[in-house]
Amino acid sequence: MAVEIFPLSLLNDFLFCPRRAALKEIEGQRAANVHTLIGDLAHEHADLPGYEVAKGVSLFRALPVWSERLGLSGKCDIVERHPDASFVPIEYKKSKRRAFENDDVQLCAQALCLEEIFQTDIAQGAIFHAASKRRREVAFTSDLRDRTETAIRELHALFAAGQVPPAVLKPACEGCSLKPVCIPEITSLPPRLATVESQLFQV
Repeated sequence: MAVEIFPLSLLNDFLFCPRRAALKEIEGQRAANVHTLIGDLAHEHADLPGYEVAKGVSLFRALPVWSERLGLSGKCDIVERHPDASFVPIEYKKSKRRAFENDDVQLCAQALCLEEIFQTDIAQGAIFHAASKRRREVAFTSDLRDRTETAIRELHALFAAGQVPPAVLKPACEGCSLKPVCIPEITSLPPRLATVESQLFQV
């Protein structure tokens, strides 16, 4: 039985908020806000496919990757290939230099795809934070690899169920581009309260 293939970026969405991932993949919801636009600008250079060599390091931009085992496909913003033949995936983020689990898991998933394609081991990658113009190294430890594999299984299970999970109102909702669609202030309420509140706005 063929495994359904999901975009690598959806794994990041899933860890940020399973409901956001489901709204995008199951209902096809898309929306932009200032955060997504800044993120697009941060990726502008890395999203242009290309190849160059700098100081003996080969740089591949927008390199397509996939994994049939994991059911994932997408692109790596940058992949460095060093003289010792080691690969280092680099993900661009709009934020200041700060560790987020969803970013590290997304990067680790890219490494797992690269390992499967090139039949090699990848020890670490990096996230370039555009707001602070600083690079943060990420070691692909056994713990991070386990968390990544678990998240991928949970992602597939969510879509196998085919249902959009209920909202969980949290501070991060404020910056989410899908907030106007999700309406977490209402959809996170128990069903009876959500019905009563929605009726208040009916004419």
